[in-house]
Amino acid sequence: MSDVDVVAPPSHARVAVMQTLRDNRLWLIAIALLVLLPHCPGLSSDFGRSLLSQMGIATVFALSYNLLLGQTGLLSFGHAAYFGLGGFAAIHLMRAIDAGLGVPMPLVPLAGAASGLLFGVLFGAVTTRRGGVVFALISLGIGELVFAALRMLHGVSGGEEGITANRVVGVHLAGLTLVSQLQVYYLIVFWAVVAARLMYAFMRTPVGRMCNAVRDNPERTSFVGYDSQRIRLIVLSVAAMFAGLAGGLHAVNYEIVAADSAGATRSGMVLLMVYIGGEAYFVGAILGAIVLTWLQVSLSDYTTAWQLYLGLLFMAIVLFAPGGLASLIMIHAAIWRTRAFPAVVGSYLVAAIPALFMLIGVIVLIEINYRLSTQPESALNMRLFGLRVDPATPWPWIAAGSLTVVGFCALRRQRRRVSDAWSRAIDEAARHVQARA
Repeated sequence: MSDVDVVAPPSHARVAVMQTLRDNRLWLIAIALLVLLPHCPGLSSDFGRSLLSQMGIATVFALSYNLLLGQTGLLSFGHAAYFGLGGFAAIHLMRAIDAGLGVPMPLVPLAGAASGLLFGVLFGAVTTRRGGVVFALISLGIGELVFAALRMLHGVSGGEEGITANRVVGVHLAGLTLVSQLQVYYLIVFWAVVAARLMYAFMRTPVGRMCNAVRDNPERTSFVGYDSQRIRLIVLSVAAMFAGLAGGLHAVNYEIVAADSAGATRSGMVLLMVYIGGEAYFVGAILGAIVLTWLQVSLSDYTTAWQLYLGLLFMAIVLFAPGGLASLIMIHAAIWRTRAFPAVVGSYLVAAIPALFMLIGVIVLIEINYRLSTQPESALNMRLFGLRVDPATPWPWIAAGSLTVVGFCALRRQRRRVSDAWSRAIDEAARHVQARA
C-alpha cells in the first residue's frame, strides 16, 4: 500500500478566524486606509492631518446623530448640547491632568462620553416623552438652555474666551505624547473606529431594531408591548454618549473648548451632515461628515461665500437626491455590472460639459454679487479662475449670464440621453436578477 499524503482538515479555530475576517473585511480595509491616509501626498502635511482629524471627529458626531434621525426618526435641533458638555468635561479633566492627576491623556475622551451619557439620560427623560414635532421643539429648547447656561457659568465655560488645556502634559500611554498632529490623528482614528463599530453593533441589537419600529410606526410598537418612550430614551442616551465622545476628541484636538461648541450652529451643521450624506444609510453620515468638513475647512480658504454654496448643495440634495449622497452610490451599485453601465457613464461625461459651463457662470455671478454686498472695496480687484474681473463693466455679467443660460439649456437637452441610458441599464439589471432567480 503506497503512502498517501493526507491533508488535515482545518481546525475550528482557523475556520472561525477566516470567517471573522471575511465578515469584517470592509472594516479592515477601512482601518488600513485610515492608517495610510496621513502619509499620502497632499495629506502628509500638518494641515492635511488636521483636516483628517476634524473629519474623524465630525464622523463620530454625525454617526451619533444618525442614531436619532436615521434610525429612530427623531429630529433634534439641540444635539450639539451633548457635544459641548462632553467637550467641557474633557477639557476640565485635561486641566486636572496638567495639575498632576495621573490619568493618561488618550483616555480623556471617555470623560466626554460619560458626560454625554449622563446629560442624555437627564435631558432625555424630558425630551423623549413625545416624538415628532414636539420632540424637535423641546430639543431646540434644551439646546438653547445649555448654550445660555454655559455662557453664564464662566467657571465652567470660561466665558467668551473658553477653557484651554495642554494635551502634552501627563501620563503617556504606550508612548503617545500627542505632540505631533499625526499622533493626535491616530488617537482620533482609534476612538472613531471603536465608536463606529459600537454604533453599528447597537443598530443590530433588538433595541436597535425596535428603534426602526418606533421610527416607522410607533403606535404599532406600543401595540405589540414595547414602550416607545423608553426606546427613545435609550437611543437618545446612547447617541448623547457618542456625541460627548466626539466633544472629548474635539477638546484633545484643539486644546480649547468654548460655549459655541454647544450652540445651534453646530446642531444645524450635524443635521446637514446626516441629511446630505443620507440618513437611511450608516455610511451616509460618514460621507456627509467628510464633505461638509472639507467645505468648512478647505473651501473657506478660496471663497467667503462658502456657506452660500453649502446652502445650494443642500437644496440640490433635497430636490434631486432626497436619499443623500449614499443613495446615489447605492443606485449606481445596482447597475454597474450591466453592459449598459458604460453608456450611463458616457451620458454623464457628455452632460458634464454643459453642466461645467453652467457651474462656472453661476459661480462668477455668486462671487460678484457676494463681494459687492459684503466687500465692495475689494470687489473691483477680483480674480476668478485666474482672470481679473471688473464688475463695474457689463462684460463679466454678460459672460457669466450667457454661460449660465447656454449651459442650462444644453444640459436640459442631454437629459433625454441620460434617461435613456438609465432605462436600458435598469432593464438589463432586472433581467439579470430574474435570470438568477
